[in-house]
Amino acid sequence: MSKVRVLVGTRKGAFILESDGKREQWDIRGPHFAGWEIYHLKGSPADPNRLYVSLSSGWFGQQIQRSNDGGNAWQPVGNKFAYEGAAGTHQWYDGTPHPWEFKRVWHLEPSLTDPDMVYAGVEDAALFCTTDGGQNWHELPALRGHGTGPQWQPGAGGLCLHTIILDPSHSKRMWIAISAAGAFRSDDGGQTWKPINRGLHSQYIPNPTAEVGHCVHHIAMHRLRPGVLFMQKHWDVMRSDDAGEQWIEVSGNLPTDFGFVIDVHAHEPETIYVVPIKSDSERYVHEGKLRVFRSSTGGNEWEPLTKGLPQSHCYVNVLRDAMAVDSLDECGIYFGTTGGQVYASADAGETWAFIVRDLPAVLSIEVQTLA
Repeated sequence: MSKVRVLVGTRKGAFILESDGKREQWDIRGPHFAGWEIYHLKGSPADPNRLYVSLSSGWFGQQIQRSNDGGNAWQPVGNKFAYEGAAGTHQWYDGTPHPWEFKRVWHLEPSLTDPDMVYAGVEDAALFCTTDGGQNWHELPALRGHGTGPQWQPGAGGLCLHTIILDPSHSKRMWIAISAAGAFRSDDGGQTWKPINRGLHSQYIPNPTAEVGHCVHHIAMHRLRPGVLFMQKHWDVMRSDDAGEQWIEVSGNLPTDFGFVIDVHAHEPETIYVVPIKSDSERYVHEGKLRVFRSSTGGNEWEPLTKGLPQSHCYVNVLRDAMAVDSLDECGIYFGTTGGQVYASADAGETWAFIVRDLPAVLSIEVQTLA
């Protein structure tokens, strides 16, 4: 029987949750790296026991660690990150220039085929890569060197490159998203980049339809349809059917279209999930009800999924990297909250139950389906 491993990053450590294919009883390990902020923890698709984790601390800075045995043992790997492109500046909130700096790694994206190759999205926004299991990291400088960098501004969480998507059908194609700059695509392994923000509208920037400057919160893609992308933006849920060349709004009947997370069903490419929150100033679920909204039509028509979730006096948020899906025949959906709950559905969202409660605030959720 297949097994499921859920990798949880929190404000105060990492947790590893494991179950069999029934997903009824869970073994909970952790906290690993207690006291550290775990911005992202992810396994290699090419070797499920190879895990990479990003640790951040106000006292000790940023660190990457690696496990070769599914998270039982860990060791630090090379942690030398240096911006290779032109140093330069970007704009701060008040429009003044701010030098580029390295603060933390927001997202780790292992190669689909090579366990020693990993991409890292960092703050301030840049893309790094390792080809030796994390011992050495080099920047892909063409992204910051694209020419629009001076126009990028930090979102509320910082100037972060938080989303990296690799195309399984095109080994050199990838997408990234930056808050607050927008989405970009490379078709040549990161040698050149193209802003892909046509159709986005952001009322809070000087030019609402500018080429860059949009606060994209997250992008999701189904592995069988790599040209179709779904986006949760700072207001608006969006869709692109042409690899990001053009976006259309699919917020439809959502009670609010502000949120952070978006994901796609493992076997139904038109089934997508979001968790709306009240607003950009009141960052908790709408009406105090924890509801996952599902569209089976690729957007526009949405239904609330509530069975097993609190429907009163709930004021948590679900952050951008805090939802994942497994690939079992009956697709499982997992998400974590800023209140420290990790919820799971073994029936594609029809019913929910918590795996664990009272963890530190959850920053990221990833899931591995193990043979």
